[in-house]
Amino acid sequence: MTFTQPISTIRRDRDGAVVLDQTLLPHRTELRRLATLDEVAHAIRSMQVRGAPLIGATAAYGVAIAMTHDSGNRALEQALGTLAATRPTAVNLHWALGRMGARLLPLAPAARAEAAWLEAEAIRLQDMETCAAIGRHGLALIEEIAARRPGPVRVMTHCNAGWLATCGAGTALAPVYAAHERGIPVHVLVSETRPRNQGLLTAWELRAAGVSHSLIADNAAGILLARGEADLVITGADRVAANGDTANKVGTYLKALAAQDAGVPFYIAAPFSTLDFACPAGAAIPIEDRDADEVRCVSGLDADGRLQSLRQVPDDTPAINPAFDVTPARLIRGIVTERGIAAPGALRELFPAAEVPA
Repeated sequence: MTFTQPISTIRRDRDGAVVLDQTLLPHRTELRRLATLDEVAHAIRSMQVRGAPLIGATAAYGVAIAMTHDSGNRALEQALGTLAATRPTAVNLHWALGRMGARLLPLAPAARAEAAWLEAEAIRLQDMETCAAIGRHGLALIEEIAARRPGPVRVMTHCNAGWLATCGAGTALAPVYAAHERGIPVHVLVSETRPRNQGLLTAWELRAAGVSHSLIADNAAGILLARGEADLVITGADRVAANGDTANKVGTYLKALAAQDAGVPFYIAAPFSTLDFACPAGAAIPIEDRDADEVRCVSGLDADGRLQSLRQVPDDTPAINPAFDVTPARLIRGIVTERGIAAPGALRELFPAAEVPA
C-alpha cells in the first residue's frame, strides 16, 4: 500500500509540533503549532487531534516538547501525568506514554530531550507502517466480496478511522484506500457520528481521495443494513479488551446489533497499541463523559460562509453525552490488526503473551 497523507496530522517543528486542527474540519483546513505541554494537552482534550493512534502519537510529542523545556524527573512525571488525564478511553494514549516513560526514566536528564524526540518520531513512523499493514490485511475482506458479485463493495463505517485519525492511511479506512488503489470499486456509507460529527471528516477524506461514498444519518444505518445495502461494516476502536470487547465512538454498538440481525459481517480495525490485554472485558473500560453542550449545540457554516455554533435547545436542557460505547465480542466477526485478522477471543495468537505488558 502506497498511501501518503495529503497533510501530515502531526510533525515536528523545531522544538514544537504542528498539527491539523480537526475542530475546524470539514469547513476550514488550518495547521496549529503546539509549543508547550499545556497546548498539547488542550489539543488532545478539545479534540483538535482525534483518533486513538493520533492521540497516542501527539502525547509522545507532548512529552518531547516538555523535555525540551525541562528534562528533570519532576517535569517528566508531570508531563506523563498531565497527558494521561486528557482522555480516559483511548488506550493508545497510555500505551504511548508508557513507552515514553520506559525510554526516558532510566536516562540522565541531560539526555532526555533528544531521546524523547527520537522516540516520538519512532512512534509516528511505526503507526504509518501499522496502518499500511492493516490496509493489506483488511483488503482481503473487500476482495472476497468483490469476487462474489459485480458492482461496488458497500462498506459501512462509523466515526473517523481514516488518515485524519492516525499518522498513516488510517485503520478502518485503510482497507478502503487499499482497494481503491487496486481499482476495486468501493462505496462507503459514512455515518455522520453525532454529536461531534466525525463522519463529516470521513466524507471530507473520501471526497478528496476520489472514493465513492454517501453520508447517512446515524439512525439510517439499521434500515440500510436490513435492506441489504451494505456488504460489510468496519469501524476503528479506542480500546480492545482481552476478550475482544471493543470500545469505539458512541453509536458503534447499535451498528453492530443491526449488522448481526441483518447477517452483515462486522469488523474492527485496530493496531496492537489499541489492544489492552490488562483489561479483561468491556465492563472494565472507562467511558468518557463529555460536555453536555456537545449535544445541545451544533456547528456549521452560515449563509455568509462563517463557521458558527448554534444552540438547538435552551441552556438548561438536561443532556447526557457518553463519548463511547462498548461492542461485545460476540457481535464482532474479526479484528483486523497489523499482523492479520483474528477472532475477538484469539488476539493473543497474533500477539504472544511475552509481548503483553503485565
